[in-house]
Amino acid sequence: MRCAVLGDPIGHSLSPVLHRAGYAEEGLDWTYEAHRVVAGGLPGFLAGLDASWRGLSLTMPLKREAAGIATTVTDRARLAGAANTLVLAGGGVLADNTDIPGAVAAVRERGVSSVTSATVLGGGATATSLGLALVELGATRLRLLVRSPDRAEPTLVALRSHPAHPEVSVADLASGPVTGDAVVSTIPAAAQGPDLVARCREVPLVFEALYDPWPTPLADSVGPGRILVGGLDLLVHQAALQFEAFTGRSAPLSAMREAGETALRER
Repeated sequence: MRCAVLGDPIGHSLSPVLHRAGYAEEGLDWTYEAHRVVAGGLPGFLAGLDASWRGLSLTMPLKREAAGIATTVTDRARLAGAANTLVLAGGGVLADNTDIPGAVAAVRERGVSSVTSATVLGGGATATSLGLALVELGATRLRLLVRSPDRAEPTLVALRSHPAHPEVSVADLASGPVTGDAVVSTIPAAAQGPDLVARCREVPLVFEALYDPWPTPLADSVGPGRILVGGLDLLVHQAALQFEAFTGRSAPLSAMREAGETALRER
């Protein structure tokens, strides 16, 4: 069977490394590729697939458009308004979002069982998924720090639509306060200037969604007594959930993580 990760840009993706490691560990004769697909190109790509295809992992800029073209959408993907996973089976397309449960698993793996309030840096599709993960972890108050409030509107709508009805506010990334039990960064490393990093220093849990480059300025600032969840942690857990959705088997998490760590060291 065939699977792939789609997006633009796509050359940096570690998804092929993780999924192929899973296939090798489980003795599956499956393939996993990477394809550059630009915004608006997902329907055309899907139209060219045959019955040998089982699953697609999606990265930017395809996450928001994926849910609109699937035949079935999971509740969490519908709530997020974004999907990072398409399962192809029975002539249909199931859209799911494994970023949300993957982020929850990554935080709990660090020994943190709950969060009461948090700050999210950024307001795009990844911020939506990780914000929803924070709500799943118990957060009742979230603050988004963004450059453009208008572009963060879909994220605001999604977070406020969660059945838990968290209190969500928006502030300027350049000057807004960073408070709460956790800070989640979905912004580029280049946007993590000294002032922003300093504003994050009092927050005990830092969740950096990036894995390359690593460490980012924010991740590098996390010292003793604080907890760091990295982008590779998120990637491994969301990929493991995709692996299970595609193959129907339990994911070999350790093998997938080890492959990702090795690939990053070699970059």
